[in-house]
Amino acid sequence: MTTADASPAEPDHPGPGHPGHPGPDHPGHPGPDHPGHPRPERPDPERPRPPAEQGGPESSGGLSVDPATGPGILDVLGVAGVVLDAQGRIALWSPQAEELFGYTASDALGRFAAQLLVDEQNLATVLSLFEEVMAGTGSWAGAFPVRHKDGTTRLAEFRNMRLEDIEGRRYALGIVSDQATLRRVERDLALSMRLVAQSPIGLAVLDTELRYVLVNPALERINGLPAAGHMGRHVHEALPHVDTASIESAMREVLTTGRPQLNRFTTGRTAADPDEDHAWSLSLYRLEDPAGRPLGVAASIVDVTEQHKTSTAVSLARQRLALIADASVRIGTTLDLWVTARELGDIAVPQLADLATVDVLDAVLTGEHPPGAPTDETVQFRALAVKAARPTPATLAADPVGSIARYDTTRVVTQCVRAARPVLVAEVTEAELPSVARDADAASLLAAAGLHSYLAVPLIARGEVIGALGLQRTDNPLPFDHDDVLLASELAARAAVCIDNARWYQNQRRAALALQRHLLPHHPTPTPGLEIAYRYQPAEAAGEVGGDWFDVIPLPDDKTALVVGDVMGSGINAAATMGQLRTAARTLAELDLDPATVLTRLDHTATGLGHTMATCVIAVYDPHRGRCRIATAGHLPPVRTSPGKSPELLDLPTGAPLGVGGVPFEATALDLDVGDQLVLYTDGLVETRDEDIDIRLQALTALLHDPARPLEETCDLLLAELRQPEGRDDVALLVARTRPVSETPQS
Repeated sequence: MTTADASPAEPDHPGPGHPGHPGPDHPGHPGPDHPGHPRPERPDPERPRPPAEQGGPESSGGLSVDPATGPGILDVLGVAGVVLDAQGRIALWSPQAEELFGYTASDALGRFAAQLLVDEQNLATVLSLFEEVMAGTGSWAGAFPVRHKDGTTRLAEFRNMRLEDIEGRRYALGIVSDQATLRRVERDLALSMRLVAQSPIGLAVLDTELRYVLVNPALERINGLPAAGHMGRHVHEALPHVDTASIESAMREVLTTGRPQLNRFTTGRTAADPDEDHAWSLSLYRLEDPAGRPLGVAASIVDVTEQHKTSTAVSLARQRLALIADASVRIGTTLDLWVTARELGDIAVPQLADLATVDVLDAVLTGEHPPGAPTDETVQFRALAVKAARPTPATLAADPVGSIARYDTTRVVTQCVRAARPVLVAEVTEAELPSVARDADAASLLAAAGLHSYLAVPLIARGEVIGALGLQRTDNPLPFDHDDVLLASELAARAAVCIDNARWYQNQRRAALALQRHLLPHHPTPTPGLEIAYRYQPAEAAGEVGGDWFDVIPLPDDKTALVVGDVMGSGINAAATMGQLRTAARTLAELDLDPATVLTRLDHTATGLGHTMATCVIAVYDPHRGRCRIATAGHLPPVRTSPGKSPELLDLPTGAPLGVGGVPFEATALDLDVGDQLVLYTDGLVETRDEDIDIRLQALTALLHDPARPLEETCDLLLAELRQPEGRDDVALLVARTRPVSETPQS
């Protein structure tokens, strides 16, 4: 600001309003077409304008006029303009000056600035500064106390300079703003610049064309590119190895909508570390001027590679734990060796491998394998399962399911079972394919499938190596690593126990079946007056085999004893007990004792066996009298069918099971006509877990409505309609039809 306190002298030069001042219409005034007055250049519509002339908020040059423009930075600062003439009188007064100092234009114009705005103690200083400015020795800037119209004094920030018009008259221009406002803006700007420069977070500003206009040192380090390499370039030009398409799309959306996008995740590589993938968290904000016009996009970039690695590791760990938990549920659902092997393959593919094979030592299946790992130079395997994520030549390279193959120590799977530890071939080269494949043709198939990583893990149960799990990767680009070895070993350990259990149960089932079949009659002797058909079906579950039996015993005087029994329990012990009871029952029946007496003595025998209980039904038929005596010991009642009559369950005294001891048994006599049938069975035919026994017995009698049906067909029908698919119990079935004694029995 400049002022003077002396009385104004006449101007050295006439002012614009002085009568001697030539106006624009004066004959002596050079007009726009005067030779001394340059004519403004008219724009050529055909000439393309450089970017600086194209306008827009981001243009670096040219004239940009926007009638809708709102407050700008100068308005925020509250910049006022004041012009003094050479004597220090106020010649021009802006509305902002009125807002800043409180004086209207009518209050201020024509008055000496010093008298209006400056206190007496500051007058000498102001006059001295004014003289310097008017003398042309320099401009002046600084803070100065100014008297407000309300009587208060305020600090204002001045920028003063001398002006000169075309007539040579001199003026002083003062540009003024409130010092507190200016200092606040300066502090904000300094803080912003310091934060941008020293922030560890990468910061960038891009214009509305998404070209870099500012990057901070942190972003230079992240991108491995100096600031000069960013300026004026788009993101995809500066960062060719990052997913810039999605980044620039997000920037355009932010620029259009004004809604920020926070913590966008992206990965890639930059020149700062071209050999390793990095992860970044990106946040985008639209920059606007005070009028709300978009100026560009600000981006903050945080390197979250370590957090990403940790998060990925945690996620993988959770997936591995979930896979192990899943394996505990899905492997070993049955005691079938082949099913269990397939279940292991289903778990391993595709979560862990693209193809899995399960092979068991053949010696383990035959029972010839000594404890521990095999030590022979060659090892014989039996293939149990092959599982692939998709059709691939690699499945053709695997040993077919059920086949037997012998491999020497050059094979990885042999090395695995001999050493009883996993063998990892992280990168399968062409030279290593023969150690993985069974032969040269298989090696070619594996190469065609793209096999690049292989892992063999031993199946160890109870300290014994029983086989190997083979894992291959063809589609998954990552090689097997140490974590995969640990996961595969855990799966193999769990599956090995299930496979070994299935093996033991199958061995037990075979032994129980062998004993059971050995103890049962193979071809019952034909007897006079009876036509016989029978069936025995073991339980599907290995541990349920063993307790049911039937017998047809010829007796003196053409009589026949029919016996069906069921030892409670299962397995070899039940089969052995059944053999003892069958032998005792046969011996007692051959003495031609009454069925009730046979059961009484059989009960005494069962009691002597200790903790043995069984149910039994005995029917003794005399064909010459057409008379049958039947007694039961806790057994389900037989069914009688007669031509022209409905099938009926015989109403017999139930009796207690054998082994209870001291309980009397009672025999019931009934007459049988020629063509009548007796159907004797064990509970495995009719009992289920979800239906009442009475309903099942009704279903049995309903199937026997045709007494003329051939007996073999009757046996097949009953088993097909009543036997449950899971077969949880043995079934013994004996059907006898009476016929004339004169007919010769068929052998």
